[in-house]
Amino acid sequence: MAESESEHPARRAGLLSQKHVSEGNRDAWLDLFAEDGVLADPVGPSPLDREGNGHQGKAAITAFYDKFISMGKVSFDYPRSYACGEECAFIGTVYTRIGDRPEQASEGVFLYRVNSDGKILSLRAFWELARPTLSEDIHPAVGRAR
Repeated sequence: MAESESEHPARRAGLLSQKHVSEGNRDAWLDLFAEDGVLADPVGPSPLDREGNGHQGKAAITAFYDKFISMGKVSFDYPRSYACGEECAFIGTVYTRIGDRPEQASEGVFLYRVNSDGKILSLRAFWELARPTLSEDIHPAVGRAR
């Protein structure tokens, strides 16, 4: 991605979010969020958020990281992004591997909204929990999150 493309504040926050999660850098990832930030991953009710209201505030986002993200290795393939206003939508695939289970691939749209300081106000992940696939079904012979 060209340097000028990464200058948009929401795109920059999204790229840093992906980088920090992929590297397992919990504190750097949490620092990207505003104190009143909201994380909806996925959007709506799910086993990850029974009420479907999103994880609201830093304490709830921290708990989400500790309970879900830290359990495995996560990598991203977002070949397209579209930045408008204070938001950026990334379109692509998240790869997740927990222990020696088969790697899961979740395709979706991932929307970041930032405040005037470039902190994430909301991260909304649109993917279908009922439709994850093994990564080999999307990209044969690619070991993404190993």
